[in-house]
Amino acid sequence: MGRPAILDSLAPLLACSNRTQDCVLAVIIDVEGPSYRPVGAMMTVLRDGLLTVGSLSSGCVEADIKLHAQDCLNSGVAKVLRYGRGSPYRDIVLPCGGGLQIILIPNPNREIIDQLLKTVQKERQTCSYEINCRTGAISMGKGSEIRDAVFRGEILPEIKFLIFGKGPEVTTFAALLQTANYQTTLLSPDTTTLEEAKQIGCQTFELEQPKFPDDIHPDPRTAIILFFHDHDWEPPILYDALLTSAFYIGAQGSKRTRDNRIIELRDLGISEHNLERLHGPIGLINSARDPRTLAISVLAEVISLA
Repeated sequence: MGRPAILDSLAPLLACSNRTQDCVLAVIIDVEGPSYRPVGAMMTVLRDGLLTVGSLSSGCVEADIKLHAQDCLNSGVAKVLRYGRGSPYRDIVLPCGGGLQIILIPNPNREIIDQLLKTVQKERQTCSYEINCRTGAISMGKGSEIRDAVFRGEILPEIKFLIFGKGPEVTTFAALLQTANYQTTLLSPDTTTLEEAKQIGCQTFELEQPKFPDDIHPDPRTAIILFFHDHDWEPPILYDALLTSAFYIGAQGSKRTRDNRIIELRDLGISEHNLERLHGPIGLINSARDPRTLAISVLAEVISLA
């Protein structure tokens, strides 16, 4: 089974944690065939029925889930629903032609929800959980499948971006990340670049020398990307970056620039194994030459590898 989409999980869990009224957590626990949302996607329904956080389809089942959620709150009992293939609700059609199995959990244990959020958000670790499909009880666990009436899933920390450089390429990329609500830090030696980044609400760090800052610590859900035209800044920063656990490390430039960069990093003592982790030219679109296209191209590549 596929992993749950990050935003589909965190926002509904936050709604459960911060709730001021009774709520129901709805989780996709099985998918048959094509599906708009993956296994593990979540949605929260509040008792007043006016607010839902997250979605489990393209709008096909949400209204019906809200009705069943009110029944769950009134009874205090969890419920498993089936839509699409094999469903008793023949009037609800999934355009994709697949099947969804969804569990509704009334008032999920807030302490467990807070533990999940702490692990994923504050500690930035992958968090495994289990749901008893008979009782709706949630606990910390491992895996991602239904077995003996227990669903096991995972929630991953959101991608964090560290972007280095100066000029329109790095600020355009930062603006795209801010719009998409990714945690982003822009590091630059250029005051104009830093001011432009601050104006769009991006966290910034002034580089005084070509060196990876000692007090910034990438983790396995971090992407590090360099946008320098002055490539002399790159080797010292990349040297340290390649020794971290960041899942994506890349630098702007042509194939020729990439080849020269690799030679310099070899001279600095970077192993061939770590050099293989370095992406470049970056992006899914070959030879993207304007900042907007490059930004979209690079973000698409990073997400495809996350």
